[in-house]
Amino acid sequence: MTHASFSRRTALALALGLSLSAGAMAQTWPDKPIRIVVGFAPGGFTDVLARTIGQKLQDRLGQPVVVDNKAGAAGTVGADIVAKARPDGYTLLLGHSNSNSVAPALYPKLPYDVVKDFTPIIRVASTPLLLTVNPGVPANDVKGFIALAKQKPMGLSFASSGSGSAQHLAAARFMLATQTQMNHIPYKGSGQAIVDLLSGQVNLNFESPPNVMPHYQAGKLRVLAITSEKRSPLMPNVPTMAEAGVANAEMLQWFAVLGPAKLPADITRRLNTEIAAILRLPDVAEKIASQGGEIIGGTPESFAAFIPEDSASWAKLVREANVRMD
Repeated sequence: MTHASFSRRTALALALGLSLSAGAMAQTWPDKPIRIVVGFAPGGFTDVLARTIGQKLQDRLGQPVVVDNKAGAAGTVGADIVAKARPDGYTLLLGHSNSNSVAPALYPKLPYDVVKDFTPIIRVASTPLLLTVNPGVPANDVKGFIALAKQKPMGLSFASSGSGSAQHLAAARFMLATQTQMNHIPYKGSGQAIVDLLSGQVNLNFESPPNVMPHYQAGKLRVLAITSEKRSPLMPNVPTMAEAGVANAEMLQWFAVLGPAKLPADITRRLNTEIAAILRLPDVAEKIASQGGEIIGGTPESFAAFIPEDSASWAKLVREANVRMD
């Protein structure tokens, strides 16, 4: 036997062995606990989604599903853990548009590739942001707020839950669309940002509906617009940005389940099928809607096609708005 033929046979046997191993893995999966990594602290919408889906998956798969919060750097710490995990279906990510679409434009030394290092499984939901101001701001609508901002270039301040966060990018898109300039005050999370907005330490915050709703209903904050294409059933009197006269200011943050790259196709498909069924459950749909979210769903293939397009769109905004990590 020649060395070349031996090498070919060895390679063929190795490939066949790997194929059989992957097939066997998919057939026995899951036979131990599954971990869902969340790149944010407990209590936020990403965490709520992970726990809601995790509990239902546990019931359907017959194995414990544990949520593991690894907060830091706008979700990229948690995403990096999953990118480097074994592709065996036991480590998943409840990913966010920040960590799995926006991050390459913001972090030149990002330790993972949002396309190459993950297996897209299913998009779960999206939420808009609300243009929210302290009641002391002398503007009752978006038009009035823009006029005020133009009277005082850099005189108004906006909060965010961190440099490069969805809140930061929404404000950057708003300033670009309205040709206004405001002072960015980044926080380490939404909690303190909301506290300072309530006290008037900052004037404006683009914030997620769950964080704003209680204060809005209590009359402690004023909501001028929503960044979705249509009005929210939770706040039917709040106009969209387009209705308020601001074009090209729509923005949604999305949440999705991903695994490490090279996750076996059978496991990917099984997870997609199970989670899609979970998203159709009335109690799950109601919980997501109550948080201002809208269910997306779809196939792994449609999700995979979406990521590079979305990432390119965010990169364009970061470049045009000159977004910097303060």
